[in-house]
Order: sequence, then structure tokens, then C-alpha cells
Amino acid sequence: MNIWPEHLKQLSMPDLAVACTLTDAELRDRRSGLLAQLTRAAQERTELPDGFGFRFDPSGATLSLLAQVIDLERQCCAFLRFQLTIEPAQGPVWLQITGPEGTKEFLSDLLA
Repeated sequence: MNIWPEHLKQLSMPDLAVACTLTDAELRDRRSGLLAQLTRAAQERTELPDGFGFRFDPSGATLSLLAQVIDLERQCCAFLRFQLTIEPAQGPVWLQITGPEGTKEFLSDLLA
């Protein structure tokens, strides 16, 4: 049974520029703080055609960190698409971050 409405299946990435609105100082702070926490918490990093997937443990602290990252990053990087998957029975949590052409390169640099 397919539970997704037809209009959601047809959504595509809007034509947005791959650009971050943070200042250089804000970006340095984000990289050394919250994004560093994210990369340290990731148990696996998987390359996707248009971004990356990250596997995390299913703890409440991890879910809080992911929610914080998603909320902040969607504000300064409007081109990013976030997909959070929480597997059943305390299985892993997956976060996919994707976007238009150039997103994978942007994320590689940002998370390096």
C-alpha cells in the first residue's frame, strides 16, 4: 500500500543556488561546533548521487542533535533537502542530505 499522496511523489528540487548565507565567522563557528559534533556522531557516511547519507545510533541525544542541525542548516542553506529515517526496533537512524547539482561538493567541503 502506498501512503504518499500523488502530489508529494512528484516534488522535485527547486532551482536554488548552492550557497550558504552564513558569514565567514558564523560558518567557522558552525563547522567547529555543531557540524563537528554531527560528523563525530556519524557511524557511517555513504555517498549518494546528489549528497550524502549518514548512519547514527538511535539515542535520544542523537535525535536531538540531528533536529538541531536540520533546523539550523535549512535556515542558511535553503537548497538542502533533509530526509531523516528512523528504523524500527531501535534500529539505526539515517540522515540523508541532498540537493541540486553541486551539493555533494559543497557538503564535502563543509564537512571536511
